[in-house]
Amino acid sequence: MTTTNVATSHASRILKVVQNGLQPEGLEPHVTRSWHRCLREYGIEPSAPRRITVLGPGAVKDRQQSMGELLPVARAEMESLYEQIAGSGFAVILSDTQGAVLSTITDPTLQREFRDAGLSLGAMWDERHEGTNGIGTCLAEGYAVTVHREEHFRGYNLALSCSAAPILDPHGGILAVLDASSVNSSDTRLIQRHTMALVNMSAHLISRWNFLNEFNQAWILRFHSRPEFVGLLHEALIAVDGSGRILAVNESALLQLGCSARQAMVGQPIERFFQFDFMTLDQRAKSEPSAIWPVRDLTHGRRFFAVVRAPIRGALAALESSLPAVAEQPARAAPPEPSPQHVVLDPQMRKNLVYGKQLFAKQVPILLIGATGTGKEAFAKALHRSGLWADKPFVTVNCAAIPESLIESELFGYTRGAFTGAVKEGRVGKILQSNGGTLFLDEIGDMPLMLQTRLLRVIEEREVVPLGSDQPIPVDLHVISATHRDIRQMIAKGEFREDLYYRLNGITLYLPLLKDRADKADLIRALLREESHETPELAIADDAFQRLIDYPWPGNIRQLRNALRTAAALSRDGLVRLSNLPQEILDSEPRGPRVEPPPPPPESGPGTVPLPSAALREAECAALLRELERMQWNISRTAEALGISRNTLYRKMHKHRIVLGQ
Repeated sequence: MTTTNVATSHASRILKVVQNGLQPEGLEPHVTRSWHRCLREYGIEPSAPRRITVLGPGAVKDRQQSMGELLPVARAEMESLYEQIAGSGFAVILSDTQGAVLSTITDPTLQREFRDAGLSLGAMWDERHEGTNGIGTCLAEGYAVTVHREEHFRGYNLALSCSAAPILDPHGGILAVLDASSVNSSDTRLIQRHTMALVNMSAHLISRWNFLNEFNQAWILRFHSRPEFVGLLHEALIAVDGSGRILAVNESALLQLGCSARQAMVGQPIERFFQFDFMTLDQRAKSEPSAIWPVRDLTHGRRFFAVVRAPIRGALAALESSLPAVAEQPARAAPPEPSPQHVVLDPQMRKNLVYGKQLFAKQVPILLIGATGTGKEAFAKALHRSGLWADKPFVTVNCAAIPESLIESELFGYTRGAFTGAVKEGRVGKILQSNGGTLFLDEIGDMPLMLQTRLLRVIEEREVVPLGSDQPIPVDLHVISATHRDIRQMIAKGEFREDLYYRLNGITLYLPLLKDRADKADLIRALLREESHETPELAIADDAFQRLIDYPWPGNIRQLRNALRTAAALSRDGLVRLSNLPQEILDSEPRGPRVEPPPPPPESGPGTVPLPSAALREAECAALLRELERMQWNISRTAEALGISRNTLYRKMHKHRIVLGQ
């Protein structure tokens, strides 16, 4: 049968299925639904000639950049996937949520065939452009699909066989689509089922990384019904904020807990679902972060095995802006009334600043030790800005947040063609980016042993060799490291190099816990001012202020900021009341001497900005809810429709206490 006859026969079959409302045996329901959309909603002609829509290089670059950290992580997993199916005639493809191809890895012997089929960078493969296909139908259906040859809508795509899976954000929305497509005529459905399993697994891995990365400032409960699966692909993940409320859950958590929708869990306290509270979670994160412990859910009484990861970033903008001011005048005997620029009045912190400033000016490496949330990165930035090289870059490397497969290229950079998928021009690593400035190695205790050896060599020899090169490049290093772990104990266990420890530890500075700081009241005032945003400064009731002073703050400054953010969002008439505070603070026992609360905001007058009326707030909330409902609670599409970023949309939802899918 000629190609024309095949296309005509295929078009007739589609028309028959759609017009008669059939569900032929052997044809997947998602294919039938897609054919209906293509014919009736998009008005596509099955036998129309090929006309691939391809974005220009500039548009492709913009879309790639908009994916941020996700793109290199996805690319690394694509390479791993391709290695598993190499030689079988497949291309591995990544598309964005509009179906635009942003990255490809193609069988080198079939590059022409894939190019002729339109599977190239910038090509649009949503259903509206290309009809039923792996990428487009996955986007339309919202789950993993296979579209095998004659299941494609357009006649010129009948040679293709595609398996695609969505890469999900922590709220169930689609971030991208991972696809493996074949132009091999010997490809069978059995082969495609095997490929589909591999694609689905790779998409899950990328989604899992994104979940852990997006909530690196939250507590992460990781669990499974079988202990050997904790830490692996199918583990359940629940992100919890400093007030003990659930921020997000992954698909595995919903499945294992028997919960049908995220909105039933998100925004709820963790103790509503498990036989422990947030304090237990936090203590586990601090004392036994890698120990697996048995837990039970309250709904069904089932036993799971869990570990908990504490937040891994400790930077706080309030400290970042205020520390340099104190460092410039450490011996001040009678400081003025605290303001957002002078909040660090704790004796230990001032002592740290004096020593740190003097030694760092002489290029002595600094090691910061402090619990999660104590502000280690903000302190490091203060030292950087007080130095002679303050105008040079401050470069942060979070050793716990970067996947192990990427950290080497992130640190040392690479040359052109160093490995498959490398950026054509090569990339300057973080170490060279910090040349002349400050390199901040956050969570240094989580750096893999192999890379510790390379880092030691760089620090000793003051030169770096990018991947793919044999030419060392001189680098002027000023290093600050930070960790919440016991490095000496890690050395004893063989988990950290002792020689690297002594290279990084010119002096060790210990950052105090928030509960032990003498300037707690000033920090509360300063952070509350910041959470006032565009409204006049919030006042706080005496009993609420005292409860904040009395509370032990196991999550330190990060937890304080989260508590104040919640209280500010719930406050009315410019006053934070006791009832606005998170429940775990309200449940704590009052203790200690009373502290003078911050003064109330000034009376309204010329030049002051009035508080937004309740009607205005309600109108904004109603508008957000309408748009979220219209977009079926898809965060990306809602943000785009409103003309704002996803982060801004999340902030507004938090402000109005809107829970996903409510």
